[in-house]
Amino acid sequence: MSEVVLIRFNEIHLKGGNKKYFTKLLFNNIKDALNGIDCKVENIQNRLLVRDYQDADEVVSRLKCVFGVHSISLAEEIETSVQAIKDFVETLKIDGSFKCDVNRAEKSFPIKSNDFAADLGEIVLRHNSNSKVDIHNPQNTIHVDIRENGKTYIFSELIYAYSGLPLGECRDGLLLLSGGIDSPVAGFCMAKRGLRQDILHFDSFPYTSKQAKEKVITLARKIKPYIGAKYMYVCSMTKIQEEFHVNCKTEYAINLLRRAMIRVANALCYKYRYKAIVTGESLGQVASQTIESLTSTNSVAEFLVLRPLISFNKDEIVNVAKEIDTYETSILPYEDCCTVFLPRNPVIKPTIAEAEKEESKIDLKQMLELVINNIEVIEL
Repeated sequence: MSEVVLIRFNEIHLKGGNKKYFTKLLFNNIKDALNGIDCKVENIQNRLLVRDYQDADEVVSRLKCVFGVHSISLAEEIETSVQAIKDFVETLKIDGSFKCDVNRAEKSFPIKSNDFAADLGEIVLRHNSNSKVDIHNPQNTIHVDIRENGKTYIFSELIYAYSGLPLGECRDGLLLLSGGIDSPVAGFCMAKRGLRQDILHFDSFPYTSKQAKEKVITLARKIKPYIGAKYMYVCSMTKIQEEFHVNCKTEYAINLLRRAMIRVANALCYKYRYKAIVTGESLGQVASQTIESLTSTNSVAEFLVLRPLISFNKDEIVNVAKEIDTYETSILPYEDCCTVFLPRNPVIKPTIAEAEKEESKIDLKQMLELVINNIEVIEL
């Protein structure tokens, strides 16, 4: 008998012929998440498990950040036999209401699940005078998972994780990470669908402070366990913003800046083979997120732009930010580049033609080459 951490997944079961591929991804991601912990990860049929660890709480804490994991349990592993299971259940101390839940994945086990659950329940009642059966709303549940590997796993608690799909092998997404609440949540949401991402951040030093940059680096490191980021690119937009401010219509400043940001992201996608750009935009939240503004921004995108928060309201975004521990960092009072040269009345219905007309007033190609060639790369 030994204690193990039993890991269950759900959406992977729907992958048919690709199930083996996704299970392998999840297995490898779990090993990465547990890097530095002395333990062993095993793949058994329709389950993964961790054994030979010292700190169960640390193992569970890391596993909860791994997309594809549905739930986790600290379980006792015993040899599968009717008598061995009964002997173990006989030792359990139960106070209050309970039920036994038997999962007979090994179909050669001689007793049907419901019948065996009833047998085990009788054993608990005989050895725990303060216990009673309640199959609808029990205070305690004894889970008995009889697996195909000749082992049975007995546990009482299911610790739920985020489910979703395991992160892919390649960093296919480029997350535009500001210092605000929304973009870390956007990265989290796309990672839940299996998109591994690196990070692109824009600053406007000296109009934005070094503390503002450090704040975003902190955010990047907080979401790294979820999105699998390895690199953070920092691009200074100061010179371009100054050119826009001096030569272009003030009300178009934000729209022109967003278009320039997408062009920088395009360049990084080409250079490092990212396949999609991820942003934290939510429809109608600010002037740069109207249908017209998003259309203008999209017109310069050469890669798929993913906006997972497009239908979220602010409360929904804040709730996720608090859950993933980015909210308190995001609300620290440091400026970001979108607040520099902020117009009093930004245009809310820009046209592509007008944006292009304003861009023609500066040597945008030369300015973009300048900022792209001076991008700072931070290894997270």
